[in-house]
Amino acid sequence: MASAATPKQPAPANKAKSFFAGITMVIIFIFAWVFYLYVLGSPGNFQGGDINNHPIEDGIGKWLGTVYKGGVIVPFLMSFFLMVITFSVERLLTIGKASGTGSVEEFVRKIKSMLSADNVDGAIAECGKQQGSVGNVIQSVLHKYKEMLDEHGMAKDQKVLAIQKELEDATALELPMLEKNLTILATLASVSTLVGLLGTVLGMIRAFAALANAGAPDSAALSTGISEALINTALGIGSSAFAIIFYNLFTSKIDNLTYSIDEVGFSIIQTFGSKSR
Repeated sequence: MASAATPKQPAPANKAKSFFAGITMVIIFIFAWVFYLYVLGSPGNFQGGDINNHPIEDGIGKWLGTVYKGGVIVPFLMSFFLMVITFSVERLLTIGKASGTGSVEEFVRKIKSMLSADNVDGAIAECGKQQGSVGNVIQSVLHKYKEMLDEHGMAKDQKVLAIQKELEDATALELPMLEKNLTILATLASVSTLVGLLGTVLGMIRAFAALANAGAPDSAALSTGISEALINTALGIGSSAFAIIFYNLFTSKIDNLTYSIDEVGFSIIQTFGSKSR
């Protein structure tokens, strides 16, 4: 029986997904700027309806106006935060689907039990029910397992190597789908902190410039500079923290799936080595 390995995803599909990720980031960036200019920067959020004045003293407009005073770095940080949330939700759905139905640990135990009972067809059927990356990889390896059992023109060592290669190839086809966009989260974790720090520095420059004025310090400029520094610091640290948390969560889930694949794959190879001639 021919191997039923998962077909390799064509290059155009990979490029389309990368293009979609790029378009998504552009849309988020545009949305952040529009929100910054027309919602946070609405004249109604400031005293006298003038965005150069202090934010109003109460209501939600006070908070919107305060964030607006963070300066032009704010929309960049807002877009980073929205990107973290967007790609985290996308990865959560993708990895959740890749985990399949039911418990992966229970699935691994069933497959190992069926292999011990020499019920290869039952194990293949169980892989179809799992409907996840682990099931896809193991199903491909089990088809190769059956093919090698019926193959009489190869030495035992060659058959074991063929099964092992099938395991490696099938795993290599599944992992890129799971790890896609994690690079974006890792990059945002670093960039958000650096851009937030840049906003902090610009705000402190403005604050010290207000203090350096001859005579009485410009209290309005001083207040604006401090607000800019603190708001950018908070947005940068917040975006970075979420990116790090989600990145570590997803890599942990992927590692668990990879470990499950390796565990069952080793069991298949070991079973074949003990039962084949």
